[in-house]
Amino acid sequence: MDINYMDFYSYPARFPEPQLPAGPPRPPGGLPTPNPQQAPTSPPPAFIPAQQTATPFAVDPGAISLCLFRNTFIWLRNGSSFWYFPIFVGPRSVAGFRWNGRFWTIFGVDTRQIVSFTCF
Repeated sequence: MDINYMDFYSYPARFPEPQLPAGPPRPPGGLPTPNPQQAPTSPPPAFIPAQQTATPFAVDPGAISLCLFRNTFIWLRNGSSFWYFPIFVGPRSVAGFRWNGRFWTIFGVDTRQIVSFTCF
């Protein structure tokens, strides 16, 4: 073996590896963030709201993002309507939990299928 050869794999690292923080950063004021993967722990309101003006095009993701982590009533193009608890809004889709009358189930929908919505 060459005397000038250094086996870098046998020596300890010269710099310590970076340490990750203990948990996710908290928002200002110390308020806890909602757990994005947990369904609501209580049923939605016991009423069905009046439908607002329907939109002829896809629902704007920016508008429905104001309903994140809130009870939201949704009307779809196929005529169905239901209580929804959105936890994620993408460019063309919304993911969250749909109330089936007894419990919350995970559900995703294309924003182009939403006629209108209202959140509480």
